[in-house]
Amino acid sequence: MKEEFIRDLEGWAAIMTIIGFPFATLVFLLERRKERQINEEEIYQQLSDSYRDFLGLALRHSDLGIVRAAHLPVPLLNVEQKERQYALFGILVALFEQSYILVYEVKMSRQTARLWQSWEDYMREWCQRREFREALPELLHGEDPEFVAHIQRIAAESENGVGVSGARLG
Repeated sequence: MKEEFIRDLEGWAAIMTIIGFPFATLVFLLERRKERQINEEEIYQQLSDSYRDFLGLALRHSDLGIVRAAHLPVPLLNVEQKERQYALFGILVALFEQSYILVYEVKMSRQTARLWQSWEDYMREWCQRREFREALPELLHGEDPEFVAHIQRIAAESENGVGVSGARLG
């Protein structure tokens, strides 16, 4: 009886191992995926907060005309205003580079692509501004080479009349 009980117990242990190990592996993988998604969303939220802070800073310096629509004429700026505008563009480029490094991937999941697309749209929107495109070459010195190539491509497309959606303007 004792031997039969031990044999049955060993059989149940084997069945539990066969079923339990794949189940535990599946649960582990699902939890890791969920953690990764939460991490991506936290990064995106932090970057979004930084962009919102930048827009607030740009509003506080409204005399520079940074928050105006891209198609409106650029105001004439004095030397001090040009320096402040350049500094604000520097902050924006740093934010774009940070978003590129933290979010962009060559092969993105659907979720990551969704998060990245808003940053791509922001870059396109800013690259439509002539004064931003003109400041880019100097602002991009020492930045991540892949980011530099990416934003330069966007700037070239914007200069050639390609809009936010990639469609030709006008």
